[in-house]
Amino acid sequence: MSDGGLVLDMRAGAASRRLQMKLVSSGGGAAFADVPGGALWEEVLHWAVSNHGLAPASWTDYLRLTVGGTLSNGGVSGQSFRYGPQVSNVAELEVVTGEGECRVCSPSAHADLFFAVLGGLGQFGVITRARIPLSPAPQTVKWARVVYASFAEYAADAEWLVTRPAESAFDYVEGFAFVRSDDPVNGWPSVPIPAGARFDPSLLPAGEPGPLLYCLEVALYQHQHKQPDDVDERMGEMMRRLKYVRGLEYAADVGYVEFLSRVNRVEEEARRSGSWAAPHPWLNLFVSARDIADFDRAVLKGMLADGVDGPMLIYPMLKSK
Repeated sequence: MSDGGLVLDMRAGAASRRLQMKLVSSGGGAAFADVPGGALWEEVLHWAVSNHGLAPASWTDYLRLTVGGTLSNGGVSGQSFRYGPQVSNVAELEVVTGEGECRVCSPSAHADLFFAVLGGLGQFGVITRARIPLSPAPQTVKWARVVYASFAEYAADAEWLVTRPAESAFDYVEGFAFVRSDDPVNGWPSVPIPAGARFDPSLLPAGEPGPLLYCLEVALYQHQHKQPDDVDERMGEMMRRLKYVRGLEYAADVGYVEFLSRVNRVEEEARRSGSWAAPHPWLNLFVSARDIADFDRAVLKGMLADGVDGPMLIYPMLKSK
């Protein structure tokens, strides 16, 4: 926000925006989605998968955000280590500048404007259309969560996973800290998947009595052309190398759209409880790997040891992305 600035509602006329999405093909066979800046990523997902069997590579965790909004910020999530954030997955933008000019820009046309607007917090123009690269959408997702008592082991495993070569890497790696208690929001009941799975605290090692535990969350996509056994074998091989607390692992096979929409369930529960209507600012911080242990000790275990009544995500990204 800036003093004297404007807040634009890009969702005006949203009921007709779904009809304005368009599939574009390049001469080389690549596919793109032309979508309005006010379209929700959730709408892009359903339109692209249902109509074309295609999808963007990079998403935010919460999909009820506008395309122009996340591209003006960054668009970071568990796919970013592999595919880059959303601002790295854009081929072209239509932008209305502060002078009221409507310009089409890309890495090869008005490049200064293109790169200024991406992640520019709306200070250099308003995104009214974006051209997003598409690729074949997976059919299903193998989704797993594993628990750590040691932050050092958690961080080491997470960093190892995001530096694997593409042929032996997960498609999604995230993680979060949670309170060592049975609090339904801040504690271990927030970890198990699928619904109905239970957390057994007796499996936690006695020598790690800190206030927080850590959950590493990973996913591997299943495409139609791949054999399920190949995906199962790859998942098993990767998981065996991790140093999580044995017995505190959870897994589910879900549809691709269901996996990407997983935060919707959290939102619906928060709306039912009334907590969604309370102020709940979301803050992203980038911390260097050399400082992350100090951040865990001083901020997570020190200031936030009782939780924040919401997720405390903490996971690695690559500078190169």
